[in-house]
Amino acid sequence: MIQSMTGFGKATLQLPTKKITVEVKSLNSKGLDLNVRMPSVYREMELGLRNEIALKLERGKIDFSVFIEMTGEQTSTKVNVPIVKAYIAQMREVINNADETELMKMAVRMPDALKTERDEIDENDWAEIQKVITEGLVNIHNFRIDEGKSLEKEFQLRIANIRQFMDETLALDSERIANVKERLQTAIDELKVNVDENRFEQELIYYLEKLDITEEKVRLTNHLDYFLETIEGTEANGRKLGFITQEMGREINTMGSKANHAKMQKLVVLMKDELEKIKEQVLNVL
Repeated sequence: MIQSMTGFGKATLQLPTKKITVEVKSLNSKGLDLNVRMPSVYREMELGLRNEIALKLERGKIDFSVFIEMTGEQTSTKVNVPIVKAYIAQMREVINNADETELMKMAVRMPDALKTERDEIDENDWAEIQKVITEGLVNIHNFRIDEGKSLEKEFQLRIANIRQFMDETLALDSERIANVKERLQTAIDELKVNVDENRFEQELIYYLEKLDITEEKVRLTNHLDYFLETIEGTEANGRKLGFITQEMGREINTMGSKANHAKMQKLVVLMKDELEKIKEQVLNVL
């Protein structure tokens, strides 16, 4: 079954002092274009995370984000007590009988009065975050599968339409051959020359063989069947489907060049239109 490269996945986790949210967005791309956003404290885990995302999502323009929202009273910013005491002592020497509260207010505004301690990765927290990441990746994977089902229905409809137009084209073949024979005979009659009937028949057969589309019909039918077979496979196959559509296009174009019949050429145009719609959607297949 095919998967779409377009998808979205989200997962959240509430810890005692923080809320973790993971979001994954994906659009179509020729390869893997991965953008990861996460708090700096977890940056050392980014390489392993990138490898995990690449393994599970394979292709696409992917935006992966980890958001941390502090919900408790815990803070990494603390008063630098020795520095603040030193400032207060110095200001007492300058300002006699100064109010202690005012000195404190001034001291905490001075450089280095506050210090921000760098958080270290809590292994237990990261284990919980990893569960949320896994859940988010599962969610986007399921989203891609659902989108793939819609694509599969679209492909089946377009393939059926091409097959129908091809059958209608073949139904006009006898009419086309009769028209060709009539035009050739009319042209010879207008020349007012005697023509060897056997030689005329031989030349006519040769000419009609050049216009015969039976082989194109057989090859196009095989390509249509192979396309349907491929979308039901289990492996990622967007590129493979692209190659098959190229082969389908060659056969349809050859039919058009051989048609030499207005109604058949209109049907060929309709086949090309359906094929272009398939090509547009194939770009979204993983």
